[in-house]
Amino acid sequence: MAVRAWFDHLRNLGKLERAFAILVLLALAGQWWKPGSLLLLVFQAAVLVTGLSIFWRYGIRAVRLAIWRLRNRLMMAYLFIAVVPMLMLAVLTLAGAWAVSGQIAAYLLSVEMDRRIVQLKTVADSLGRVAPQARIEAIRRAGFVFRDRFPGVEIRVRDSGGNSVSYPEDAVLSDPPSGHAETAGLLIRERTFYLWVHQGGPRSEVVISVPVTRVFLQGLVPRLGDIQLTPLGLRSGELRGIEARLHAPLPEESALAATLAGGVPEPVNMMDLPLKWGVSLQAADWANPAQARTVFLGVATRISGPLSVMFSVDTSSTGPTMLILFTVATLIFLMVEISSVWIGVNLSRTITSAVHDLYEATVRIREGDLSHRIQVTGNDQLAELGTSFNIMAGNLQRLISAEKERQRLQAELEIAREVQAQLHPKPIPGLGRLKVASICNAARMVSGDYFDYQIVSDSQLAIVLGDVAGKGISAALLMATLQSAMRSQLRHCIETAQAAAVGQGSGYGAPKVSTAKLVSNLNQQLYASTAPEKYATFFFSVYDDSSEVLTYTNAGHLSPILIRQGRALHLDSNGMVVGAFPFARYGESAIKLESGDLLVFYTDGITEPENAYGEQFGEDRLEQLLIENSDRLESDLAALVVEEVVKWTASSELQDDMTMLIARKV
Repeated sequence: MAVRAWFDHLRNLGKLERAFAILVLLALAGQWWKPGSLLLLVFQAAVLVTGLSIFWRYGIRAVRLAIWRLRNRLMMAYLFIAVVPMLMLAVLTLAGAWAVSGQIAAYLLSVEMDRRIVQLKTVADSLGRVAPQARIEAIRRAGFVFRDRFPGVEIRVRDSGGNSVSYPEDAVLSDPPSGHAETAGLLIRERTFYLWVHQGGPRSEVVISVPVTRVFLQGLVPRLGDIQLTPLGLRSGELRGIEARLHAPLPEESALAATLAGGVPEPVNMMDLPLKWGVSLQAADWANPAQARTVFLGVATRISGPLSVMFSVDTSSTGPTMLILFTVATLIFLMVEISSVWIGVNLSRTITSAVHDLYEATVRIREGDLSHRIQVTGNDQLAELGTSFNIMAGNLQRLISAEKERQRLQAELEIAREVQAQLHPKPIPGLGRLKVASICNAARMVSGDYFDYQIVSDSQLAIVLGDVAGKGISAALLMATLQSAMRSQLRHCIETAQAAAVGQGSGYGAPKVSTAKLVSNLNQQLYASTAPEKYATFFFSVYDDSSEVLTYTNAGHLSPILIRQGRALHLDSNGMVVGAFPFARYGESAIKLESGDLLVFYTDGITEPENAYGEQFGEDRLEQLLIENSDRLESDLAALVVEEVVKWTASSELQDDMTMLIARKV
């Protein structure tokens, strides 16, 4: 089970991880089977490469995940922009201080050693010029003067006659081997370091030797550190590792040994790193005048050692030392850096807080909480951004509310459209020899145009067309009112006509409906039940198939067009609009339809639409179109007219309701 679980876990890993696991197993097997083989080395190298690749991949993934938040990204940016350069500057400063301190230490040692050598050389030059009779006194005086500065000093002067004078009298300094030229510097004699001067002239030869002891070295630059002198080797290819040592301590140095003990100084702070530095010098070999040996004069100290020696000199009797000035400048730099970091962190916090608030607000908005607002503080661009977001959220909330209201109204308009569609009359082929077709396209969801046809009797058909002032839902409501009132008045007129016929003893024949009276009654009813600004144009007609006569009343509507024998005739207008004036009077006209007549009823949505140049479609184009296509079926002709009007406007959106009734006498 454990093996199966392990293999299941292995299948869930990526290709690189699976390769790494397999290589690890192969490497372990190779270590057990053939340790030290070339194949095992290849497996181990492959494990290392794939392991580093996996580490790099997951490291990059972890970094990307860590810097997803703006705060972490800014912190990372500050790390690379500010912290890393400051660390590099600190490391560079520390390395520079370390190197400069080493150079200072080497310079101090070299200068002090040269100064001691120059002093001895000056004495040697003076002794070489002294007259023979005064030489003994001069040597004693020089030895007395230099015995404190150069403990253990030995002086030997030999004239051209071979006579020599030494200081002190028991000095063991002998004549140098032949081959030594005039020189001054370090000397290795009997594997011991000395400081010496050799001056050889025509009148005398002067040799001065000073043993180099530990106290002597520490006295070169006191408080610098543990000064050491060690050989490095020979110059011209001889073997390295020459043995040489310092001279044993001298009795006269006992008083100075305690004060010049040397040793590495204590660290001033954690950055006061240890330092080993020095300078290479040439030392003469007493036994081999032709071979110069390289020695190293160095010091084991700390960074603060050379600096404290250098800055210990007070350059002004009244002003602060350079070290104090440097310390003050460093403190000021640190204070400025800390202030900069504090200011940068605060500025970053304002940025990250604003972005975090924006992110939280967008999440709340995405979840549907449109009432959420950002707490705005300050008077900067981030505050303006928060204010703009709050304004946007408010506008979005209002837009969504408006959209919901629009959708609600749209649903209600859809219901109204369906209701209005139910109010339209059912399609009928016509009555007798009169064929009827209709079309109605609303400019909006609902239409203000009204058309209707009602069968009055077996031989009579009422044809109605109206156009309510305005568009939209208000016009549709008035249209419904108009239809209800018309049908009510038509029913009343039919009943009245039938009652009159019965009273006159004429039976129940076709009732005589007065179109003028019906329109007049309709005008009174609309005026009484609607607002004064609400009115409609109205055309009401009754066709009697037995007499082939169309009786009509036109209340301000566009005159229907009669196409007869290739000509266009217009029916009369005999009244004003309905619903506007209670005192309006309406007339009644009649026309006998002939076989082949085409009667077209339409609203202004057919003739008044304009093209891009402001030109209306017009009655002339409508008449020409009807004449040219009068032989088409009634429904096809109505669809053709609507199509031509839409082409004229070059727009898919209708400018007005388009309604047309076509009646053909066959």
